[in-house]
Amino acid sequence: MKEFELKYGCNPNQKPSKIFMHDGSDLPIEILNGRPGYINFLDAFNSWQLVKELKEILGLPAAASFKHVSPTSAAVGTILPEKLKKACFVDDIEGLDNSPLACAYARARGTDRMCSFGDWVALSDVCDETTALLIKREVSDGVIAPGYTDEALEILKSKRKGTYNIVKIDPDFVPAETEHKQVYGITFEQGRNNFRIDEELLGNIVTNNKELPESAKRDLIIALITLKYTQSNSVCYAVDGQAIGVGAGQQSRIHCTRLAGGKADTWQLRQHDKVLNLPFLPSLGRADRDNVIDGYINQNEEDVCADGNWQKYFTEQPEVFTLEEQKAYLSTIEGVALGSDAFFPFSDNIERAKRSGVSYIAEPGGSIRDDLVIECCDKYDMVMAFTGMRLFHH
Repeated sequence: MKEFELKYGCNPNQKPSKIFMHDGSDLPIEILNGRPGYINFLDAFNSWQLVKELKEILGLPAAASFKHVSPTSAAVGTILPEKLKKACFVDDIEGLDNSPLACAYARARGTDRMCSFGDWVALSDVCDETTALLIKREVSDGVIAPGYTDEALEILKSKRKGTYNIVKIDPDFVPAETEHKQVYGITFEQGRNNFRIDEELLGNIVTNNKELPESAKRDLIIALITLKYTQSNSVCYAVDGQAIGVGAGQQSRIHCTRLAGGKADTWQLRQHDKVLNLPFLPSLGRADRDNVIDGYINQNEEDVCADGNWQKYFTEQPEVFTLEEQKAYLSTIEGVALGSDAFFPFSDNIERAKRSGVSYIAEPGGSIRDDLVIECCDKYDMVMAFTGMRLFHH
């Protein structure tokens, strides 16, 4: 296939629209079902690079959940603890532990369930039946993978009344070293960002504490590769083999850190017994439960525990999850990794990271206030590595 005509571009008024190879060669994809759009393909090709790199570097199956050209999360395929299975709504999936790819997807999709609503899925490995069953019951726009088993393809083709977007990509495809794009009729050209993110990048530890365990190296690598495909400015929190909070596209570094930290906190709090044991009405759907859980934790626009409200969601009125209880729970968290796509200009980012249990940090370094940032890390006995590599993505 030389080109694929799209219904429209980013918006319905942007026509004509298509994807094609600039050199006239065949596209490295097959569209097995559906008709993906312009933004679908932006998500697909960015997310595929992310999971492909995670698999190459860490040697584990990887999955990502993408929305609007940034990941909500990415993860590798390690078995989920029981509480996390329940928090991710996958505790009922038979054989989940036997499919590393399904575990990776369950983690990625379950991290920020509100932002993943209507996502694009990327899988590093051939999609198996268990993974397909997980994808089928979530609200999603499409999936990209290097292949699908016959059973998985049949399951996915039945999604969205047969219109679900399924893309197969050639895992051996290597893009050109130089890439182009146009803005306002002007062509931009640059070399592809082929920088390799691995353990060697974490060798320059600048804090007093230099103990960086293997699990932290893995999580920092996940955070940094995730940032490589996240709209800048961006910050990513990661733990236990998955990104748990991504702050993307903010003009201020501290706003990235706060946004990602808030998402990481919500992920942690979803595993609190008060949340896991909420007495939902059996008729309440998964997406509605996600919205109610977010309101219950973050006390948003609607007080879901108030008289007149709780009856819409619960079989009995739940106890309020107080801020004091939440702070006490979060104060026990440690061992979280944090990556930043550019240097931290002020130590306020470290102070905010500490509140979310961060113990390990990787950032490029190079700020005129590096000494103050390092001093703040030392105050909390954190480990921080200067990577020397900025990871802006636009």
